[in-house]
Formats: sequence, C-alpha cells, structure tokens
Amino acid sequence: ETVAQGRGIKCSQCTRVLKKIKALAGDDPDEAAVAAALQKGCRVLGRAMGKLCQRLVKKYQDQITEGLQNGDMPQDICTAMGFCRS
Repeated sequence: ETVAQGRGIKCSQCTRVLKKIKALAGDDPDEAAVAAALQKGCRVLGRAMGKLCQRLVKKYQDQITEGLQNGDMPQDICTAMGFCRS
C-alpha cells in the first residue's frame, strides 16, 4: 500500500497526465512553456482526468516543471513523486 493510492492517483494516471504535458511542452521547454503545458494539458484530458490532473499539477508543479526541464521521462517523474514504483 503506497501513499499514492490513498491520494487516488495511480501510476498509470500520473504517467498519462505527464505524457500529455510533456508533449505540449515540447523539447527543452522553458518555464513559460511548461506553465502553459500544465494549463492546457489538464484541459485536453477531459473532465474526470482533468480534475485529477489539476490536483496533481497544483501539488507538484515544481517537481513536474523541474522534471520536464531536465528532460526526464513521465514515468521517472511519477516515480520521483511517489506514484510509480521504481
């Protein structure tokens, strides 16, 4: 039982959200590009996923931004945030 499950966000969902955001942010994004991708990414995921996405982004914005700027893979970022097991 991981903490992540208690928050209702699973590895697969986290990875899906991050993949979407990473695609929108593009390669080698600056802070503004990441911020825009975080905004847009949650909108394009639909209602249920979008809500979850917003929770994730609000809470982990710094970690997500840093991960994307480091060129980390979505799975790695989600592992760092504790949603995926390494």
